[in-house]
Amino acid sequence: MVGIQSYGFYIPHYYIRGKTIADNWKKDFTHIKRNLRIDQKTVAGLDEDSLTMAFESSSIIFKSFPKTKKQIKYLFFGSESPIYAVNPSSTILAEWLGIKNEYLASDLEFACKAGTGALILASRLLKNNEKDKALIVASDKATAKIGDFLEYTAASASVSLLVAKEKVAVEILDSLSFSSDTPDFWRREGAKYPSHGGRFTGKPSYFYHIEEASHRLMRKNNLKPNDFQFAVFHMPNGKFPRLIAKKLGFKEKQLEKSLVVNRLGNSYTASALMGLVSVLETAKIGDKIFFCSYGSGAGSDALIFRVSPYLNEVRQSLTSLLKGREEVDYSTYLKFMEII
Repeated sequence: MVGIQSYGFYIPHYYIRGKTIADNWKKDFTHIKRNLRIDQKTVAGLDEDSLTMAFESSSIIFKSFPKTKKQIKYLFFGSESPIYAVNPSSTILAEWLGIKNEYLASDLEFACKAGTGALILASRLLKNNEKDKALIVASDKATAKIGDFLEYTAASASVSLLVAKEKVAVEILDSLSFSSDTPDFWRREGAKYPSHGGRFTGKPSYFYHIEEASHRLMRKNNLKPNDFQFAVFHMPNGKFPRLIAKKLGFKEKQLEKSLVVNRLGNSYTASALMGLVSVLETAKIGDKIFFCSYGSGAGSDALIFRVSPYLNEVRQSLTSLLKGREEVDYSTYLKFMEII
């Protein structure tokens, strides 16, 4: 079986409330919150970026599995906010972690689903390799143009996954991807902030791709929503995953544990995976988890996970990490995002 043997995640120490952003622009946050269903979002520090956060989340894995570094043969880094336009983050991360040279490295880009695309790629590469392992990282320090609606959601976080064929905590039972050329969100070379199609990012983009990928994967495996204990969807805001879950036939109880967007915001490539690690905090042996990411441009990766007994040896608490964080004001937020 191929699956996630261990995992690590990193959330910045700082956060900003949506009301703080709204007050700065003299807007009514009550209306904004009703539409986005977000209270606050994480804010990476001035000295943090997608690569430093990737190091933090990956280091958690190797604290428990130090000898595993010798078995890493694939290292894939997914991000919308790499620190270089030309120069791989994957090789820098490997150097920092002490992973030696005999590995395949690649930086992947597909908006918010680069990390899940890397997970599927690694799982298929490992099918015929018993001892080899892969390190998958999804990390973003997301920002948005001031005054844009994205300013309330664009956040920062990192998730790292150790993928293997032995002693897996979460087995990957199957996966399916659905893609099309749908330009709902983009950032041209040299542009500092992304652009988006407003309402166009919904029905023909997020909802269409997740619905198609999800229906097709469930049909392929002869499964229905009530066969799963948990459901996880990409979280650009708090409203979209609730709507698509209901449309697909999932119940609120199956979804609620994954909905961390209210406190974390949308950490782009790490967003859906943060929902997954939240679910793993309480998932029981044998539980099936339905998962579907979304990346603008556009595509969705749907996966079916099953929890194994080994999860008890690597299980971590996202809830405890959320405690003791520090709130920042709007000017500090702009400074940390290097906008001023």
